[in-house]
Amino acid sequence: MEPVDIILSGFSELFDLSNIRVTPVPASGSDRKYFRITSDNNSFIGAYNPVPEENNAFTGFTRHFTALGLHVPELLGYLPDKHVYFVRDLGDLTLFKWLRQHGGKDASGREVMDVFHRILDNLVLFQTRGIEGLDLDLCFPHRSFDRQSMMWDMNYFKYMFLKLLAVPFNEKQLEHDFNSLADYLLQAGQDYFLYRDFQSANIMLIEGDPWFIDYQGGRKGAPQYDVASLLYDAKIGIGHANREKLLNYYIRRFCEMTHKDELQFRSHYNGFAMIRLLQALGTFGFRGLYEQKPTFTSSIVPGVMLLQEIIRSAEQHIPLPELYNSIRLISDSSLFKTLTLSDSGF
Repeated sequence: MEPVDIILSGFSELFDLSNIRVTPVPASGSDRKYFRITSDNNSFIGAYNPVPEENNAFTGFTRHFTALGLHVPELLGYLPDKHVYFVRDLGDLTLFKWLRQHGGKDASGREVMDVFHRILDNLVLFQTRGIEGLDLDLCFPHRSFDRQSMMWDMNYFKYMFLKLLAVPFNEKQLEHDFNSLADYLLQAGQDYFLYRDFQSANIMLIEGDPWFIDYQGGRKGAPQYDVASLLYDAKIGIGHANREKLLNYYIRRFCEMTHKDELQFRSHYNGFAMIRLLQALGTFGFRGLYEQKPTFTSSIVPGVMLLQEIIRSAEQHIPLPELYNSIRLISDSSLFKTLTLSDSGF
């Protein structure tokens, strides 16, 4: 059966509604299939995902977050045997789309900053309250953002980005730097909920209020990772000045809630911003260069520019000579130069 037929079968099993209309929701970076199902004045999102561990994580996290009053879609039904679940439809307005309507990447007005403040307030709640009582057995593939997870992300960058762009590097020295970076990041601890993909496509806006989706990859981790995921989102390109303002706002709110030291928080921030962008560029390389999906290819140039900006600060905290050198050499790649010429601007 096709995913749409499985969705319809599952919907009919759970809901006694007529006049059903089904339309596919545009694909994201995952292999999950989403459909909008409408019936009279009701609207649902049906998801088909053949990976049961991800489905269990999403539905289990959703129940947990809903009980805490966090802004996640209401879970309306789950059929594990069919690999489908249904949630309340939150609409189509992502933060990414909303920002394009409000000035694009150069947006810096009060309304934009207020929305980001509300998003960051919610992030603090996810990280601090969301971890309380969370069933970590639901986390997939790991319970925490541990060394193996970090090495997976860094090697993803090596094989799906550096090698695809034919960027030269010393394999042994790069592996040494990967281990050094993991050692450094693990010093920050792993006491909070790590959303894992906290970026503009996973934040919905309803009358100015943010709602959150696609947290099935969540696990225990350090809070710096998620705020870096948002502020260094290559698709929206927040300017440096506004990024600093928003980071300062977030750190103040997080440290007020947790009584953590602000300077200590900052000391690991650039490292987490770097590994997040390594992971993101690995995804852009795989989905864009290998699978030839243009929405991912278009994020490569701004993503590299952000990563090169980050390493200028990261060098002050941790020596990673081969990694820094390979990141700088990306600009010399003939393929990257071609992408730069075709890029519509950052």
